[in-house]
Amino acid sequence: MKTHDQLKGFWESRLESDWTESGVGYAALGRAFNIWMYRIRAEVFDREAATLRLRDAHVLDIGSGTGFYVRRWQRLGVKSIVGCDLTHAAVERLRERFPGVEFHELDIAEPGDVLQPGSFDAVSAMDMLFHITDDARYKAALRSIAEVLRPGGVFIMSENFLQRPEQRGDHQVNRTLPWITKALDEAGFDVMRRVPMLVLMNAQVDANPIWRKFWGGILRGVTLSEQTGGLAGSLLYPLERRLVRLLRESPTTEMMICRRR
Repeated sequence: MKTHDQLKGFWESRLESDWTESGVGYAALGRAFNIWMYRIRAEVFDREAATLRLRDAHVLDIGSGTGFYVRRWQRLGVKSIVGCDLTHAAVERLRERFPGVEFHELDIAEPGDVLQPGSFDAVSAMDMLFHITDDARYKAALRSIAEVLRPGGVFIMSENFLQRPEQRGDHQVNRTLPWITKALDEAGFDVMRRVPMLVLMNAQVDANPIWRKFWGGILRGVTLSEQTGGLAGSLLYPLERRLVRLLRESPTTEMMICRRR
């Protein structure tokens, strides 16, 4: 398991060199494919967040990266947005890209006194919690999120929610659905719903090992160049749009909406 400083260094280096969809997404698949993948993410996020009626909300976006979800919140018309990221590289660029948004460089597992308790109506943490490889720090992050949310506030997260055994790597841990829901409950959250965010356009981390290896090989093969990656993304996009609406669960990234008790 990498230390906190090692993980921060990894992301500083990655985002300094590639502040694009591939830098914050599935880098091995290239930028062109990731652009199509993020179109699906945007549609799912917009659809689900719109049902929460948060136009007058004060929002915190954690792990803002390139500001993809900051932009989603802006388009939903929320009252105010605060963003934060672990890395200096991201925060400096985010401040330039979104001059009207407040950004902080902080670790949500140890945010200090930067964020005021109960000051947000909604918090988003998209594709970032599984990068907290230490279980204690993961739970600390959930407690910090609960603390800054008002009672009844909404927490939107994306994760892999495995129903197979957990998978641990140096920079990512895919935890099980029971483990995550228990941690959320301990932090004071009730789960409202969980929906597919992607189905085929990402690593099949919760699928049968044979299918996972086969489909992973297909994705890597069709994204060997930006040209073929863009073509593959455009061809998968209409099918993926249908799948994330039809299916109740996914073998890859899902979005969960919780409410603070």
